[in-house]
Amino acid sequence: MAAKLAINDVIGLPHSTVKMPRLGFGVYQSHPDICIKSCLAALRAGYRHIDSAQYYANEVQVGEAVRQSKLPRKDVFITTKILGAGGSPEKSYKRIVDSVEKIGLDGYVDLFLIHSPSGGSAARKEMWQALEKAHEEGKARSIGVSNFGVGHIEEMKGYAKVWPPHVNQIELHPWCQQRTIDAFCQKHGIVVQAYSPIVRNHKADDPTLKKLADKHGKNTAQVLIRYCLQKNWVPLPKSDTPERIVANAEVYDFDLSKEDMETLDGLDQGAQGAIVQAVKNTL
Repeated sequence: MAAKLAINDVIGLPHSTVKMPRLGFGVYQSHPDICIKSCLAALRAGYRHIDSAQYYANEVQVGEAVRQSKLPRKDVFITTKILGAGGSPEKSYKRIVDSVEKIGLDGYVDLFLIHSPSGGSAARKEMWQALEKAHEEGKARSIGVSNFGVGHIEEMKGYAKVWPPHVNQIELHPWCQQRTIDAFCQKHGIVVQAYSPIVRNHKADDPTLKKLADKHGKNTAQVLIRYCLQKNWVPLPKSDTPERIVANAEVYDFDLSKEDMETLDGLDQGAQGAIVQAVKNTL
């Protein structure tokens, strides 16, 4: 029997007093005209954690949804991501501040990530130093990375004042378990967030997954989200369909057994199982 989980569960970040809700709501490809409605539906359903990014072009709408919800600012955890370096720490810092101002919620976000390591070593350093400044100034309560492998995070030791990063957000689901970077993060206390946890519904007809869903009287997305929670990941399911937004949060009335978890673990395809990208663990 897994530990009892609840929708209001939080997880502490390393070397920090910040606590993050264990279930997040993703807004990738949520167009501005529907993003506010989707975020409001999520907040009504009990989500208290929204994951945005500069690349998604909906930071303004995320902030507006939180304001319209009338929830206290402290009760909603907001993440965004810097897409690329500006060319100097100062210019990268300005890009960070611009996002905080677009979101417009009491002058801070709860988590600011580097979206990708792909800009190269100098760009990663520049963005991290800009994030550290935002963190020191209270514009980002916590800072982290996304799509970083072991080598990228180890490299940061050479210049980082904040190490380890508080979070690493990577693609995670049974077909892409990224065991090397997951084990590294768990060892160092880095909170692991799972994007594409329901595999964009590409695996809804997988016979192994469907059998487990039928066993528990749940849909396949609910099984995948519950799997993430029991793996100690922070899943970020995304939907713009109100009924699915609600259903994706209804994952606290069943447990996946040890055997169920082993069955899902057995679906791993390594990097080949990724639908977006698997991290590179060597530089």
